[in-house]
Amino acid sequence: MTAPATAAQGDAVVIDPTPLFEISPWLYMQFMEPLGVTDGSVAAAWDDDADDWREDFVEALRDLAPGAIRFGGLFSRYYKWREGIGPRAQRPAMRNHVWGGWETNRVGTDEVVDLCRRVGAEPFFCVNFLSDGETRYGARAGDASEAAAWVRYAGLDLWQIGNETSYGASCFTKAEAIAHTRAFAVAMRQARPSIRLIAWGDRGRDGALWARDMEEQAGDLIDFIAIHMMGQHPARPDSVLHGLRYEQDPARAWDELLALSDAVERRVTEIEEATRKPVAITEGHLSLRPHNVNPILNEWLSAPYHARSMNIYQRHGARIRMAATADLQGNRWTTTAIMTPTPRGRSYLTPAGSIARLFGRHTGARAVAVTAAPAGLDIAASRTGDRLFLHVANLLYDRAVEARFPGTTGGRVFEIAPDNPRRYVNEDQPDVFRPREWALTSGAWRFPAGSVSVVELDRAPEGGSSPL
Repeated sequence: MTAPATAAQGDAVVIDPTPLFEISPWLYMQFMEPLGVTDGSVAAAWDDDADDWREDFVEALRDLAPGAIRFGGLFSRYYKWREGIGPRAQRPAMRNHVWGGWETNRVGTDEVVDLCRRVGAEPFFCVNFLSDGETRYGARAGDASEAAAWVRYAGLDLWQIGNETSYGASCFTKAEAIAHTRAFAVAMRQARPSIRLIAWGDRGRDGALWARDMEEQAGDLIDFIAIHMMGQHPARPDSVLHGLRYEQDPARAWDELLALSDAVERRVTEIEEATRKPVAITEGHLSLRPHNVNPILNEWLSAPYHARSMNIYQRHGARIRMAATADLQGNRWTTTAIMTPTPRGRSYLTPAGSIARLFGRHTGARAVAVTAAPAGLDIAASRTGDRLFLHVANLLYDRAVEARFPGTTGGRVFEIAPDNPRRYVNEDQPDVFRPREWALTSGAWRFPAGSVSVVELDRAPEGGSSPL
């Protein structure tokens, strides 16, 4: 990983251009799950008249440009993949035992893969892992042979075994999960030797991570360890992040959200210390009351949490190889990257989606270290050749920050800088968080209060008068 920058002398951003590690093409991934009656989610993104994905949703997703899209989640515990293939009109409906209601299975393996191919994302599925130990709904558990058959059918190289398997009293014990992971991995690898497998390694009921034991006992068969980054709840009993209280004190809400991003850093450090395997954060979003529908996530007030979290993932990118920072899409939950109005309308990016789009589209091939920066700026940096890419979040609620970039010959800035942190996005103003592009000609920039930016810089030639 690269350490956070210290305060610079004056206003200089100091960069060590030595390449550190390759940034994963899957770092800015997304997570898709049918959410039943809780949120329209997948069903809201499907056009039943055209019998295809909604064009506005595909357009928004192509704009977001995630490196990978995972399909599954808790829903996977009862999902029978064969019910979602073949002629769509003949597919049986299934009860969504997790989120309520029924799923038509109009969207299945082929439709998800087709969507990913259209937008240039790597598709992967979370298999039915013997219902993760839960059997009260009858014959909905999927065994290793069913998972292997799915691998043969789909022909994909990336898969996840187990979803939140350590959570709750009805799931497998750690020993059971490890044994079943080995059995699934053997069967799935026999079906497709080139496969790359993600195994579950998050905390069990005793609060301890499963990652170390999973690696020690199944590491020869798996490629990644997965955790989820949810449960980021305010610690203060009088938090303004509950309900609409933030509207009365938005500056305090900003500070509380930044404090929540500290927990992201702690969790990432914890999993890095527990395993040597690459880490996949295959689900993650900011959960606030009311559950998953707090309107602050449609306002720019939520930007510091999202931007800093994404910078944390990139700075730890030697080990964090994929990271979901939101649910992909829905029509009710505010924890998404894309909102899809129903029954019709134009899909649009939330603040989380807008920042993921900005950072994902403007990232170098390899990470570099920012060794010093002006106070108030959180920066993650990368480079491709002689071009540097700085992901810059001004974490100050009400003050701009001046910064100089010595050793550079010019560049450009892509900036999201609403004039009010209470600015919000909806279908009436879907482009309110589109970045503006500026030429950088003076070697310095003033980052507006609360802004999120990408600065692309051209390095001065070696031996120049102002080396980085």
